[in-house]
Amino acid sequence: MSRAARSGTPRAPGWQRALVTGASGGIGEVMARQLAARGCHLVLVARTRTALETLADELSAAHGVEVEVLPADLITEDGVAAVEARLGAEGGPPVDLLINNAGYGTAGQFALLDPDRLAGEVRLNVLALVRLTRAAVPGMVDRGGGAVLNVSSVASLQPIPNMATYAATKAFVTSFSESLHEELRPRGVTVTALLPGFTRTGFKARSGLEHSGIPDFAWVDAGRVAEAGLAATAAGRALCIPGLAWKAVSALTRPLPRSLVRRVMGAGQHTW
Repeated sequence: MSRAARSGTPRAPGWQRALVTGASGGIGEVMARQLAARGCHLVLVARTRTALETLADELSAAHGVEVEVLPADLITEDGVAAVEARLGAEGGPPVDLLINNAGYGTAGQFALLDPDRLAGEVRLNVLALVRLTRAAVPGMVDRGGGAVLNVSSVASLQPIPNMATYAATKAFVTSFSESLHEELRPRGVTVTALLPGFTRTGFKARSGLEHSGIPDFAWVDAGRVAEAGLAATAAGRALCIPGLAWKAVSALTRPLPRSLVRRVMGAGQHTW
């Protein structure tokens, strides 16, 4: 479904059309709003059609951009295939910015977590992201330009007991993004990994962190995260860690022995 654009709207520099997964809330919704305000046409992907259509109508009316709605559950084969088809050569107007934002985390003792939910976490955070990137990149290469923004996490930089699966999936996303960035850069296509810390979205409740004891000051505003990610992508950077505090934490943990990092991270989460 498409919301028609008014003519004469200036476009976001370099991006004519962006596809955003997980667009009905959180960082994905904020990125969609920021892109629409810059005049970028959108393809919005999430599970719930009603929420997408409401957002699409609002953005089209406010900014005069075309907004397509593509309901899809990216944990399922059918959902991934539907978005792959849209990203392909015959899917419609080309997408020159792919934002792989959809994902979720699990927290708690691994042996007690729902195995189906863990499997879905891997399918969404890793497999769907790889397949959508693979669907988008050939067209970008053929056109000589494009960008992929993969939402990872600072959790990707160290082992995190009680969030083992989430940290592992995000470690994959960061490594995958950095590798592809260097591989595709000579072809005019950039891949950026966005590594936010704890961000004020629905993630806290969905991942089971409501009672984690994480202080409020550790949570970053989704608007700042989205803006930093889009700016890094526009600049062609491989990595983006929003917020000085999280940059400092990431820098401080790198030279430490992995055994010490594991113990510190585990001790800090004994209440989960």
